[in-house]
Amino acid sequence: MKSIQDVKSVHETRLMELPDVVSVGIGLNESGDAAVIVGLARENPATRAHIPQRLEEYPVVVRIIGSVKAK
Repeated sequence: MKSIQDVKSVHETRLMELPDVVSVGIGLNESGDAAVIVGLARENPATRAHIPQRLEEYPVVVRIIGSVKAK
């Protein structure tokens, strides 16, 4: 079984290329299980359709977080 860090690393570049995806991270889902967290700048049904519910054995959670700006 791959670690969640390895799974995130394998899929992060592809996910970040999708429109409105501004972050890919690791966190917990509603059940408290480790999950890949995909942050969207805004709701985008076309992008959501390309984000799987699971990456390998880990769940994926999509959150609308708005634009990300460097400080």
